Amino acid sequence: MNPIIGFKAYDYRARLPHELNADVAYRIGRAYAEFLKPGRVVVGRDIRLSSDELCAALTRGLLDSGVDVYDIGLCGTEGVYFATFAENMDGGIMVTASHNPPDYNGMKFVREQSRPISGDTGLKEIQKIAETDVYSTPARQGRRFEIDTRQKYINHLLSYLDQARLRKLKIVVNAGNGGAGAIVDLLESHLPFEFIKINHQPDGTFPNGVPNPMLEENRESTIRAIRQHQADLGVAWDGDYDRCFLFDETGAFIEGYYIVGLLASMFLRREAGARIVHDPRLTWATVDMVESLGGKAVMSKSGHAFMKDVMRQADAIYGGEMSAHHYFRAFGYCDSGQVPWLLVAQLMSETGKPLSALVGERIAKFPASGEINRKVADAKATIRRAQDRYQPQSLSVDFTDGLSVEFERWRFNLRSSNTEPLIRLNVESRGDMALMREKTRELLELIGGEEAH
Repeated sequence: MNPIIGFKAYDYRARLPHELNADVAYRIGRAYAEFLKPGRVVVGRDIRLSSDELCAALTRGLLDSGVDVYDIGLCGTEGVYFATFAENMDGGIMVTASHNPPDYNGMKFVREQSRPISGDTGLKEIQKIAETDVYSTPARQGRRFEIDTRQKYINHLLSYLDQARLRKLKIVVNAGNGGAGAIVDLLESHLPFEFIKINHQPDGTFPNGVPNPMLEENRESTIRAIRQHQADLGVAWDGDYDRCFLFDETGAFIEGYYIVGLLASMFLRREAGARIVHDPRLTWATVDMVESLGGKAVMSKSGHAFMKDVMRQADAIYGGEMSAHHYFRAFGYCDSGQVPWLLVAQLMSETGKPLSALVGERIAKFPASGEINRKVADAKATIRRAQDRYQPQSLSVDFTDGLSVEFERWRFNLRSSNTEPLIRLNVESRGDMALMREKTRELLELIGGEEAH
């Protein structure tokens, strides 16, 4: 038994080269094939320097298992999702570590129709098979093909828009030297927007830092460019661009939470009474928006695999997490980091309103702390302490994902990270910024621990 470190709740991420290397990638390819028994699998990779070698080893593992491999090359995670459902493949694997440091890499796995494979639906089995390192003998060797799905993917992205109603907007786009710049370039000729491109070229050495706009220090270049060029909108992505982060015309960073309600409103106007999925961390603004427009809000545990499962079960038209993952029924119920900013640009075009005006009322009505991370010695004990302190006076308690406690004027969610050794806190109130800040301070005193990004 050779232990393989790095399998998480809904993907695989590990440090190079001791935890993850070509041998481990090969074994994961064999194990994926042994578990799923697919005939045809899509593979793609991000711009990390290690991704080519790992993708080649993964491909060898699939080929040696008798699987035909369709390589779509350099792409974002959603490129693999799209190719898997659009080309009717039996599965897909993306080699990426998203926003993790440069000495990491990893993989995200889907099966047919881009259904996610998580710890509950096969990842643990794949890990066990890879660790045992014993596989069936295939009837034949698999074959490798290279396919180009980019034009079909671009056409799909454009299908969300009413191009005749778009107006000229000046948009700062910050790919963070990840993969998103290539997609902006392909979209550019179809759109009336003027793009100001920063950190645009893909570069796996990450000369401007790992692309993770959740970190405040990584937002400065986007903010500066918006102000310098008097842009209407700013968009920044993580490395595999399955998330996009938006900035208004003043350079203010807009929390992903408020974009969920905004996109929900667009889809509910397109399909009356539709279901909208949201995560439990921050909920009031989304539920209020959805219910006011006659939709049905459906709660899911945080994390892309869980959200996608609930999206399918509810046949929801759209789902969003405050972490800036946005899911679309028409996109195989998967998350895309390109569709959200296109839709926001559409809404700005149609209403003539700046983004600050589109979200300002919601921010004032439901002020939120944003996610605050702490390193603590014992996450379970910390959550139990918070429950003991706050449950007796609360209106309701929910355990869908960590601990959610509601009062009349404020609520909070406290949960352990699925991917990192952290505890995460979110607090919101009904129109009372001072109360939200007071309760955030109170909870942070109770939690203790060290600050963490």
